[in-house]
Amino acid sequence: MSDCIGLFAKYWQPGQVKTRLAATLGDEQAAKAYQQFVVTLLHRLQNIGDERWLAFSPPDRQGEFKPITAGHWQLEPQAEGDLGQRMHTFFANRLAEGHQRVVLLGTDSPSVPLTYVEQAFAQLRNHDVVLGPTEDGGYWLIGVSTEVPEIFANIPWSTPNVWQATIAALESEGRNYATAPTWYDVDEYTDLQRLMADLRTDSHLEPELGKLLHALELGPEAVDRS
Repeated sequence: MSDCIGLFAKYWQPGQVKTRLAATLGDEQAAKAYQQFVVTLLHRLQNIGDERWLAFSPPDRQGEFKPITAGHWQLEPQAEGDLGQRMHTFFANRLAEGHQRVVLLGTDSPSVPLTYVEQAFAQLRNHDVVLGPTEDGGYWLIGVSTEVPEIFANIPWSTPNVWQATIAALESEGRNYATAPTWYDVDEYTDLQRLMADLRTDSHLEPELGKLLHALELGPEAVDRS
């Protein structure tokens, strides 16, 4: 196998996820929205790559993730440490298994075009690293090939400086990197409004994104999709 895709996800415990969104929607509804993001991405990405891994947290919540992976994803708990340490470990594990190209996404950009993800794998054929920037100064995707670069330490996670610091680390190491198209995270209520408006006006809406829109419109009483 050569291409592996990963998804980092957190259990949708009210009060523990989407706290900025919860400031407007409340803990329960924000957690429900986040759960729908996770389910949507698991379904949308299930045919990309030769192998798929869902890295979840906390480690005692595997039972809640297993039913929504539909047999298409392998499961492992995220490693200990900050986000950088956890990502470093994820990439090291996948490369040690023999994968040549590994792409990792988070769950904050549920509507990102699949063509962007496929493009990232193509870019890794000629680059050490690929990054997909977000509008808020972070990145929605990171991919590596061959070996894990030293770009995950001393990064100011959860700040608008993540992208800049990561690029600086790449250039300091002399790494050959590519950039995927920019997309947006859904962190604030205005982001959620934008997502729903985009989905409503998409004339070629994917079925899974149609289900996401329906669930978001139903609000906190939406039936779980599995």
